[in-house]
Amino acid sequence: MKNYIVFDIGGSSVKYAIITDEGEFVSKGSYKSEKDDFELFKVSMIDVINKAKEEHNIDGVAVSAPGGVDSESGLIGGASALPCIHGPNFKKVFGEDLGLTLEIENDANCAALGEVWKGAAKDNNDVLFVVCGTGIGGAVIKDKKIHKGNNLHGGEFGYCILDRVHEGDKVSFKTWSKTGAVGALLENVAKLKNISIDEIDGKKVFELADNGDLDCIHAIDEFYLNNAMGIFNIQYMYDPEKIILGGAISSRPDFIDKINEKIDIIMKNVQEGKVRPIIEKCKFENDANLLGALFNYLQRNKI
Repeated sequence: MKNYIVFDIGGSSVKYAIITDEGEFVSKGSYKSEKDDFELFKVSMIDVINKAKEEHNIDGVAVSAPGGVDSESGLIGGASALPCIHGPNFKKVFGEDLGLTLEIENDANCAALGEVWKGAAKDNNDVLFVVCGTGIGGAVIKDKKIHKGNNLHGGEFGYCILDRVHEGDKVSFKTWSKTGAVGALLENVAKLKNISIDEIDGKKVFELADNGDLDCIHAIDEFYLNNAMGIFNIQYMYDPEKIILGGAISSRPDFIDKINEKIDIIMKNVQEGKVRPIIEKCKFENDANLLGALFNYLQRNKI
Protein backbone atom coordinates (compact mmCIF):
# COMPACT_ATOMS: atom_id res chain seq x y z
CA MET A 1 0.00 0.00 0.00
CA LYS A 2 1.36 3.41 -0.99
CA ASN A 3 1.01 6.71 0.86
CA TYR A 4 0.54 10.18 -0.66
CA ILE A 5 0.56 13.70 0.76
CA VAL A 6 -2.54 15.53 -0.48
CA PHE A 7 -3.30 19.26 -0.23
CA ASP A 8 -6.57 21.18 -0.53
CA ILE A 9 -5.62 24.85 -0.96
CA GLY A 10 -8.42 27.14 0.22
CA GLY A 11 -8.87 30.85 0.73
CA SER A 12 -8.53 30.73 4.52
CA SER A 13 -6.65 27.49 5.16
CA VAL A 14 -4.65 24.78 3.48
CA LYS A 15 -5.87 21.33 4.48
CA TYR A 16 -3.59 18.35 4.02
CA ALA A 17 -3.71 14.62 4.64
CA ILE A 18 -1.74 11.44 4.25
CA ILE A 19 -3.98 9.14 2.20
CA THR A 20 -3.32 5.62 0.92
CA ASP A 21 -3.86 4.53 -2.66
CA GLU A 22 -7.06 2.87 -1.41
CA GLY A 23 -8.45 6.21 -0.26
CA GLU A 24 -7.91 5.61 3.46
CA PHE A 25 -6.93 8.63 5.59
CA VAL A 26 -3.84 8.05 7.72
CA SER A 27 -3.65 11.57 9.19
CA LYS A 28 -5.00 15.10 8.66
CA GLY A 29 -3.87 18.64 9.37
CA SER A 30 -4.22 22.25 8.26
CA TYR A 31 -2.54 25.64 8.44
CA LYS A 32 -3.49 29.21 7.59
CA SER A 33 -3.31 30.18 3.91
CA GLU A 34 -0.79 32.78 2.81
CA LYS A 35 -2.50 35.04 0.28
CA ASP A 36 0.15 37.39 -1.11
CA ASP A 37 3.69 36.17 -0.41
CA PHE A 38 4.55 33.03 -2.38
CA GLU A 39 7.83 32.51 -0.52
CA LEU A 40 5.90 32.18 2.75
CA PHE A 41 3.35 29.95 1.04
CA LYS A 42 6.20 27.83 -0.32
CA VAL A 43 7.95 27.40 3.04
CA SER A 44 4.80 26.14 4.78
CA MET A 45 3.92 23.65 2.06
CA ILE A 46 7.46 22.30 1.69
CA ASP A 47 7.72 21.81 5.45
CA VAL A 48 4.62 19.60 5.37
CA ILE A 49 5.92 17.65 2.36
CA ASN A 50 9.34 17.06 3.91
CA LYS A 51 7.78 15.89 7.17
CA ALA A 52 5.54 13.52 5.21
CA LYS A 53 8.58 12.14 3.36
CA GLU A 54 10.32 11.39 6.64
CA GLU A 55 7.38 9.93 8.54
CA HIS A 56 5.35 8.15 5.85
CA ASN A 57 7.71 7.46 2.92
CA ILE A 58 5.25 9.11 0.52
CA ASP A 59 5.13 8.23 -3.17
CA GLY A 60 3.84 11.54 -4.52
CA VAL A 61 2.04 14.84 -4.00
CA ALA A 62 -1.57 15.59 -5.02
CA VAL A 63 -3.04 19.09 -4.95
CA SER A 64 -6.53 20.61 -5.17
CA ALA A 65 -6.41 24.34 -5.91
CA PRO A 66 -8.75 27.19 -6.89
CA GLY A 67 -8.51 28.96 -10.24
CA GLY A 68 -7.88 27.87 -13.80
CA VAL A 69 -5.57 24.95 -13.09
CA ASP A 70 -3.53 23.62 -16.02
CA SER A 71 -2.89 20.04 -14.93
CA GLU A 72 -0.33 19.49 -17.68
CA SER A 73 1.98 22.41 -16.94
CA GLY A 74 1.36 22.81 -13.21
CA LEU A 75 0.44 26.49 -13.59
CA ILE A 76 -2.67 28.08 -12.09
CA GLY A 77 -4.37 30.71 -14.26
CA GLY A 78 -7.36 32.92 -13.62
CA ALA A 79 -7.86 34.52 -10.23
CA SER A 80 -8.68 33.41 -6.69
CA ALA A 81 -8.57 34.55 -3.07
CA LEU A 82 -4.86 33.64 -3.08
CA PRO A 83 -3.09 35.86 -5.63
CA CYS A 84 0.34 34.38 -4.83
CA ILE A 85 -0.48 30.94 -6.24
CA HIS A 86 -1.08 32.30 -9.75
CA GLY A 87 2.17 32.15 -11.67
CA PRO A 88 4.53 29.68 -9.94
CA ASN A 89 4.89 26.19 -11.40
CA PHE A 90 3.58 23.83 -8.73
CA LYS A 91 4.83 20.70 -10.50
CA LYS A 92 8.39 22.02 -10.40
CA VAL A 93 8.48 23.80 -7.03
CA PHE A 94 6.63 21.20 -4.97
CA GLY A 95 7.36 18.15 -7.11
CA GLU A 96 10.46 17.96 -9.26
CA ASP A 97 12.58 20.15 -6.98
CA LEU A 98 11.78 17.79 -4.09
CA GLY A 99 12.31 14.61 -6.07
CA LEU A 100 8.59 13.80 -6.22
CA THR A 101 5.81 13.56 -8.79
CA LEU A 102 3.05 16.14 -8.27
CA GLU A 103 -0.38 16.31 -9.88
CA ILE A 104 -2.71 19.30 -9.50
CA GLU A 105 -6.35 19.92 -10.41
CA ASN A 106 -9.05 22.56 -9.87
CA ASP A 107 -10.87 22.26 -6.53
CA ALA A 108 -14.38 21.80 -7.94
CA ASN A 109 -13.07 19.13 -10.30
CA CYS A 110 -11.38 17.42 -7.36
CA ALA A 111 -14.60 17.44 -5.35
CA ALA A 112 -16.36 15.75 -8.25
CA LEU A 113 -13.60 13.16 -8.66
CA GLY A 114 -13.75 12.38 -4.95
CA GLU A 115 -17.46 11.61 -5.22
CA VAL A 116 -16.92 9.52 -8.35
CA TRP A 117 -14.13 7.54 -6.73
CA LYS A 118 -15.55 6.79 -3.29
CA GLY A 119 -18.72 8.83 -2.80
CA ALA A 120 -22.23 9.39 -4.07
CA ALA A 121 -21.28 8.61 -7.70
CA LYS A 122 -18.90 5.69 -7.13
CA ASP A 123 -21.13 3.41 -9.24
CA ASN A 124 -21.48 5.92 -12.09
CA ASN A 125 -19.37 6.92 -15.09
CA ASP A 126 -21.05 10.04 -16.48
CA VAL A 127 -21.90 12.60 -13.82
CA LEU A 128 -22.34 16.35 -13.36
CA PHE A 129 -21.28 18.01 -10.11
CA VAL A 130 -22.77 21.34 -9.00
CA VAL A 131 -21.29 23.39 -6.15
CA CYS A 132 -23.63 25.96 -4.61
CA GLY A 133 -21.76 28.61 -2.63
CA THR A 134 -21.14 32.32 -3.06
CA GLY A 135 -21.40 31.49 -6.76
CA ILE A 136 -22.24 28.35 -8.73
CA GLY A 137 -19.38 26.10 -9.83
CA GLY A 138 -19.14 22.53 -10.95
CA ALA A 139 -17.54 19.81 -12.99
CA VAL A 140 -18.27 17.45 -15.87
CA ILE A 141 -17.29 13.79 -15.45
CA LYS A 142 -17.08 11.49 -18.48
CA ASP A 143 -16.03 7.86 -17.98
CA LYS A 144 -14.96 8.78 -14.42
CA LYS A 145 -12.58 11.45 -15.76
CA ILE A 146 -12.81 15.23 -15.77
CA HIS A 147 -13.85 16.89 -19.01
CA LYS A 148 -12.10 20.27 -18.74
CA GLY A 149 -13.10 21.74 -22.09
CA ASN A 150 -11.20 23.72 -24.71
CA ASN A 151 -10.78 26.77 -22.46
CA LEU A 152 -10.65 24.93 -19.10
CA HIS A 153 -14.22 26.09 -18.46
CA GLY A 154 -15.98 22.73 -18.45
CA GLY A 155 -18.42 22.70 -15.54
CA GLU A 156 -18.62 26.47 -15.10
CA PHE A 157 -22.39 26.22 -14.81
CA GLY A 158 -22.60 29.51 -12.96
CA TYR A 159 -22.31 31.33 -16.30
CA CYS A 160 -25.50 29.72 -17.66
CA ILE A 161 -28.16 32.37 -18.31
CA LEU A 162 -31.38 31.69 -16.41
CA ASP A 163 -33.24 35.00 -16.73
CA ARG A 164 -33.34 38.31 -18.57
CA VAL A 165 -34.53 41.77 -17.58
CA HIS A 166 -35.91 44.35 -20.03
CA GLU A 167 -35.54 48.03 -19.13
CA GLY A 168 -36.81 50.08 -22.03
CA ASP A 169 -34.67 49.26 -25.07
CA LYS A 170 -31.99 47.61 -22.96
CA VAL A 171 -31.83 43.99 -21.91
CA SER A 172 -29.66 42.52 -19.18
CA PHE A 173 -29.09 38.89 -18.30
CA LYS A 174 -28.93 36.99 -15.05
CA THR A 175 -26.72 33.94 -14.72
CA TRP A 176 -27.22 30.90 -12.51
CA SER A 177 -24.69 32.36 -10.07
CA LYS A 178 -26.68 35.60 -9.91
CA THR A 179 -30.00 33.82 -9.33
CA GLY A 180 -29.31 30.49 -7.65
CA ALA A 181 -26.16 30.84 -5.55
CA VAL A 182 -26.19 31.46 -1.80
CA GLY A 183 -24.79 34.92 -2.55
CA ALA A 184 -27.81 35.61 -4.76
CA LEU A 185 -30.15 34.45 -1.97
CA LEU A 186 -28.55 36.91 0.44
CA GLU A 187 -28.72 39.75 -2.11
CA ASN A 188 -32.40 39.04 -2.70
CA VAL A 189 -33.22 39.11 1.02
CA ALA A 190 -31.19 42.28 1.56
CA LYS A 191 -33.05 43.96 -1.31
CA LEU A 192 -36.47 42.87 -0.04
CA LYS A 193 -35.68 44.14 3.45
CA ASN A 194 -33.79 47.22 2.27
CA ILE A 195 -30.74 46.33 4.37
CA SER A 196 -27.04 45.82 3.70
CA ILE A 197 -26.04 42.33 2.66
CA ASP A 198 -23.49 42.46 5.47
CA GLU A 199 -26.36 42.33 7.95
CA ILE A 200 -27.51 38.89 6.85
CA ASP A 201 -26.11 35.41 6.29
CA GLY A 202 -27.49 32.11 5.07
CA LYS A 203 -28.13 30.68 8.51
CA LYS A 204 -30.07 33.78 9.55
CA VAL A 205 -32.18 33.73 6.39
CA PHE A 206 -33.35 30.18 7.02
CA GLU A 207 -33.97 30.89 10.72
CA LEU A 208 -36.14 33.87 9.82
CA ALA A 209 -38.03 31.78 7.28
CA ASP A 210 -38.66 29.06 9.87
CA ASN A 211 -40.16 31.78 12.09
CA GLY A 212 -42.57 32.94 9.38
CA ASP A 213 -40.65 35.83 7.77
CA LEU A 214 -42.41 36.25 4.39
CA ASP A 215 -39.47 37.99 2.68
CA CYS A 216 -37.14 35.12 3.53
CA ILE A 217 -39.73 32.49 2.66
CA HIS A 218 -40.19 34.09 -0.78
CA ALA A 219 -36.44 34.44 -1.39
CA ILE A 220 -35.75 30.82 -0.41
CA ASP A 221 -38.57 29.61 -2.67
CA GLU A 222 -37.02 31.52 -5.59
CA PHE A 223 -33.59 30.14 -4.66
CA TYR A 224 -34.78 26.54 -4.88
CA LEU A 225 -36.71 27.15 -8.10
CA ASN A 226 -33.74 28.78 -9.83
CA ASN A 227 -31.48 25.90 -8.86
CA ALA A 228 -34.04 23.41 -10.14
CA MET A 229 -34.13 25.31 -13.45
CA GLY A 230 -30.34 25.20 -13.74
CA ILE A 231 -30.26 21.50 -12.95
CA PHE A 232 -33.02 20.79 -15.48
CA ASN A 233 -31.07 22.69 -18.16
CA ILE A 234 -27.77 20.88 -17.66
CA GLN A 235 -29.55 17.51 -17.55
CA TYR A 236 -30.48 18.05 -21.18
CA MET A 237 -27.06 19.38 -22.17
CA TYR A 238 -25.23 16.24 -21.08
CA ASP A 239 -27.80 13.61 -20.02
CA PRO A 240 -25.76 12.33 -17.06
CA GLU A 241 -26.57 9.32 -14.91
CA LYS A 242 -26.98 11.67 -11.95
CA ILE A 243 -26.17 15.17 -10.75
CA ILE A 244 -24.31 15.53 -7.44
CA LEU A 245 -24.86 18.70 -5.40
CA GLY A 246 -22.23 20.14 -3.08
CA GLY A 247 -21.43 23.28 -1.14
CA ALA A 248 -22.09 24.00 2.53
CA ILE A 249 -25.81 24.53 1.96
CA SER A 250 -26.17 20.98 0.64
CA SER A 251 -25.78 19.76 4.24
CA ARG A 252 -29.28 21.08 5.04
CA PRO A 253 -31.48 18.00 5.63
CA ASP A 254 -34.21 19.23 3.27
CA PHE A 255 -31.97 20.64 0.53
CA ILE A 256 -32.44 17.80 -1.96
CA ASP A 257 -36.15 17.41 -1.15
CA LYS A 258 -36.86 21.10 -1.77
CA ILE A 259 -35.10 21.12 -5.13
CA ASN A 260 -36.88 17.90 -6.12
CA GLU A 261 -40.21 19.59 -5.35
CA LYS A 262 -39.32 22.36 -7.82
CA ILE A 263 -38.13 19.85 -10.41
CA ASP A 264 -41.54 18.15 -10.10
CA ILE A 265 -43.19 21.47 -10.98
CA ILE A 266 -40.91 21.93 -13.99
CA MET A 267 -41.54 18.38 -15.24
CA LYS A 268 -45.30 18.96 -15.11
CA ASN A 269 -45.09 22.20 -17.06
CA VAL A 270 -42.39 21.49 -19.66
CA GLN A 271 -44.06 18.89 -21.83
CA GLU A 272 -41.03 18.35 -24.04
CA GLY A 273 -38.86 17.18 -21.14
CA LYS A 274 -39.44 13.57 -20.17
CA VAL A 275 -36.13 12.71 -18.50
CA ARG A 276 -36.16 13.66 -14.82
CA PRO A 277 -32.81 14.70 -13.35
CA ILE A 278 -31.59 12.38 -10.60
CA ILE A 279 -29.95 14.47 -7.89
CA GLU A 280 -28.01 13.48 -4.78
CA LYS A 281 -25.97 15.39 -2.22
CA CYS A 282 -22.23 14.83 -2.03
CA LYS A 283 -21.07 12.28 0.54
CA PHE A 284 -17.69 13.55 1.65
CA GLU A 285 -18.24 17.32 1.96
CA ASN A 286 -14.91 18.71 3.30
CA ASP A 287 -12.92 15.59 2.40
CA ALA A 288 -14.09 15.38 -1.23
CA ASN A 289 -11.38 17.73 -2.54
CA LEU A 290 -8.62 15.73 -0.85
CA LEU A 291 -9.90 12.38 -2.13
CA GLY A 292 -10.45 13.77 -5.63
CA ALA A 293 -6.97 15.29 -5.80
CA LEU A 294 -5.51 11.87 -5.06
CA PHE A 295 -7.82 10.14 -7.54
CA ASN A 296 -6.66 12.63 -10.17
CA TYR A 297 -3.04 11.73 -9.32
CA LEU A 298 -3.74 7.99 -9.61
CA GLN A 299 -5.57 8.45 -12.92
CA ARG A 300 -2.86 10.61 -14.48
CA ASN A 301 -0.14 8.18 -13.45
CA LYS A 302 -2.23 5.11 -14.34
CA ILE A 303 -1.95 3.63 -10.86
